[in-house]
Amino acid sequence: MLKKFTLKTSQRDQMIDVTQQVQEFINENAIKDGVVIIYCPHTTAGITINENADPDVKRDMIRRFDEVYPWHHKLDQHMEGNTAAHMKASTVGASQHVIITEGRLLLGTWQGIYFCEFDGPRTRNFYVKIL
Repeated sequence: MLKKFTLKTSQRDQMIDVTQQVQEFINENAIKDGVVIIYCPHTTAGITINENADPDVKRDMIRRFDEVYPWHHKLDQHMEGNTAAHMKASTVGASQHVIITEGRLLLGTWQGIYFCEFDGPRTRNFYVKIL
């Protein structure tokens, strides 16, 4: 089972919680046990699992990514000017996998699944595959 999701980002750097969308896909297919893969097919965006209780975590992560990978660097040569977005996406990674048990995502108490935009705003896709 594979499903393509589309979302619109509204900022250059943004972390969007997609946990509920993934869980709903599991529910729609009545999956009780397995594994789900969440995959981002973009080179300037990614997927991560992190805290979903305190919104300051997302803000802090984006700020720290900007500190490590500044948007403008005098030595960057990529003609599109978005080397920082490529670096951030490579750091986060293109996919995550999560165990499904008793019909639910096996996430920690404070964990959520995030689509990470690093070169927005854009219309983006991500895929969810249930195994």
